[in-house]
Amino acid sequence: MIRVKKLINAADDVVAEALDGLTLTSAGIARLAGSTTALRADLDAVREAGHVTLLSGGGAGHEPAHAGYVGAGLLSGAVAGEVFTSPSVDAVLEAIRAVASPAGVLLIVKNYTGDRLNFGLAAELARAEGIEVATVVVADDVALAADAGAGRRGLAGTVLVHKVAGAAAAAGLPLAEVVRRAQRVADTVGTMGLALSACTVPAAGQPGFLLDQDEAEWGLGIHGEPGVERAALPPARDVAQRLVAAIADDRAITSGQRVVVLVNGLGATPPMELSIMADATARELRKRGITVERLWAGSFLTALDMAGVSLSLLPVDDELLAGLDAPTTAPAWPQTVTAPEGAIVPAPAPAASGTGTLTADDPVRRALEAVAETLISHRDELTELDREVGDGDLGISLARGAAAVLAESPDYPGEDGPAAVLRAVSASVRRSVGGTSGPLYAILLLRAASALEAAGPDDPGRGWAAALRAGADGIREVGGAEVGDRTMIDALVPAAETLQTQLASGAPASTALAAAIEAARAGVESTMSITARRGRSSYLGDRVIGHPDPGAYAVVLWLSSIASTLAPA
Repeated sequence: MIRVKKLINAADDVVAEALDGLTLTSAGIARLAGSTTALRADLDAVREAGHVTLLSGGGAGHEPAHAGYVGAGLLSGAVAGEVFTSPSVDAVLEAIRAVASPAGVLLIVKNYTGDRLNFGLAAELARAEGIEVATVVVADDVALAADAGAGRRGLAGTVLVHKVAGAAAAAGLPLAEVVRRAQRVADTVGTMGLALSACTVPAAGQPGFLLDQDEAEWGLGIHGEPGVERAALPPARDVAQRLVAAIADDRAITSGQRVVVLVNGLGATPPMELSIMADATARELRKRGITVERLWAGSFLTALDMAGVSLSLLPVDDELLAGLDAPTTAPAWPQTVTAPEGAIVPAPAPAASGTGTLTADDPVRRALEAVAETLISHRDELTELDREVGDGDLGISLARGAAAVLAESPDYPGEDGPAAVLRAVSASVRRSVGGTSGPLYAILLLRAASALEAAGPDDPGRGWAAALRAGADGIREVGGAEVGDRTMIDALVPAAETLQTQLASGAPASTALAAAIEAARAGVESTMSITARRGRSSYLGDRVIGHPDPGAYAVVLWLSSIASTLAPA
């Protein structure tokens, strides 16, 4: 028996159990006894109203399609086969009988050979029983030539066909008019996508194909089958440009037209990435002079656990737009919103922090630039260390803050003294670095600035030592960590104490700083045998043993870069 890492009981039961779960979480959806067909629970009222009923479906594994689109204003029923396998002729026929209405039944079928054969034969058998049945086939895949093999595949654009047809049926229109509107959408909607990874069918237990780390599969179908091209993955804006261009060229969508857009996740694509793709797609369409009337982003018709995205573009007029905006109770249909240019609220101006510039030869600026360049160059190393013991964002966060300091340092108020510069650096870090690192380093810099100001200009070495100690104390106070808790404090406090002690004993600044760095290194070494009591690592227990704390290691890096600016040329 193949064991696959999925939240299932048995591969043979996934379709039925998933449908049972849907009926428990979605009011108004029922399961046809003895089958894997989802039905509207109020079908008798639909028939009594004399409305056309709609049936769609296909292989499972595309959730929320198709059962998630069962509801008033959308599908009357959805019949599912096994994963990526068309339902049998008898299953489709049984579903047609279950939804049959005196006004007729419309079958909406994706253009796959199994679906066309099984739904088509079931329709013939139903007609022989006296049920009026019409069929609309969806073939919205623009990646394939129209005459390629079995023809173009039915993809996520099918969902838009469902919606327009469902609205027409709910309005009481006759079967011929419901078919006409559904066919309009099927004939004009275009879809193309790309995959970042393959999917794993539960019964197979392994991915359908493999991609290198930087590869993407362009123009794939929804059953895990490879696409038309494998190439390096470009930035999202370039993905959107290529997909929009392919669909617009194929469907003759040009400047001045109105469209709706479906940004569809393929099953394992995070909402963040879908939102980025939505933004990139809207920008590309506006650049082409195409008006975006509606823009939806989410998982509408998936391929199990595949990472990737597809775009569907549908040219619309007022008739189609009204159908897409019509109400529905189907749980998978998204909230309808307009798609404006995007709302931007002006940010309040920050408080004034001084005037002037920090010159390139100022020692504080040289130290800041050295620290920033070091953190940027060690970004990947810190990120990898943090993956071992935390959430993997430390290197990225510190590098982001470092880049902000490099960009803004020329405008820091150097003529107002080092304390004013540290406060400006704190503001840069606070704005650019999220999580815990940003606030902690911002506090360190603010406390250091106050201590440096209080120390005065008479003994700058001791002033900077006091500043480092005050910064460490600020982090301890606000963050609640102490030496031995396995945090940056394990390196920062020994370094600050050693620097003060060395300078108090008369050691030169370079010697004192070297000793402080060694104390920090020893602190990092000590963290390898400590079970964390603070920070993200505290959730991992003994699993952190043997790994240095990345925050403490970062302290050694930036202290060392400061020391390098003091070394004689």
